[in-house]
Amino acid sequence: MVRGIGQMDSAGEGVGLVFLTLALCITVMFEQCQGRSVYEEPANCLRLECAPYQVIHSQKDYEIRSYRAATWISTSPIHSNSFKDAVGRGFNILFAYIQGNNDHAASINMTAPVLVDMFPSTGSSHITTFTVQLYLPQKYQKNPPLSRQVHPVKMPEHRHAAVKRFGGFMNEANIPRQVLALRRSLKGSPWESSIAKTQTKGHVPCSVAGYNSPYEHENRVNEVMFWF
Repeated sequence: MVRGIGQMDSAGEGVGLVFLTLALCITVMFEQCQGRSVYEEPANCLRLECAPYQVIHSQKDYEIRSYRAATWISTSPIHSNSFKDAVGRGFNILFAYIQGNNDHAASINMTAPVLVDMFPSTGSSHITTFTVQLYLPQKYQKNPPLSRQVHPVKMPEHRHAAVKRFGGFMNEANIPRQVLALRRSLKGSPWESSIAKTQTKGHVPCSVAGYNSPYEHENRVNEVMFWF
């Protein structure tokens, strides 16, 4: 005997209830995952003040963040064919600044991450332009101490970032691999076109962020970032 929907027997009702419950559970799980990071908070952010952001989408290979407008301190452009050389020079300048080489003679707490913007050469020189930046603690956000060696900047210029995390020490070999992996992960995503449009409109850097000091060898946290 063929039954209509309103004539479903108890067995059919049981099966229907199971499917309905399963669908609701999947929906709830999906909604709960939105806005939650798959990345654990870097251990150093438990003791250092870290740049604030909100996760707006997260999945296995990357996450999309919205960064709050904030003041960072930045080096002038550093031209080099070596990531290690440029970041070493830039960080030494920033470290001297937070140690008191500023017009307030202020000792400023270390923050995280150290953010490095990279602008590859468009010619044949293979020279990359780097700027190295450090987030300023809330205490100095509105009135940062000044210095001839560094300057305050409003960061990020682009409010959103696609981010991929990786470990180890950053270098010229693994950064390009991570950049390529992030680009592949974003293929076909809603953010791929936004990133492409942003990069077309202006000279927008690819950035890397490091959360550890050079002397920390275990549990290192690094990120590669596309701004848009």
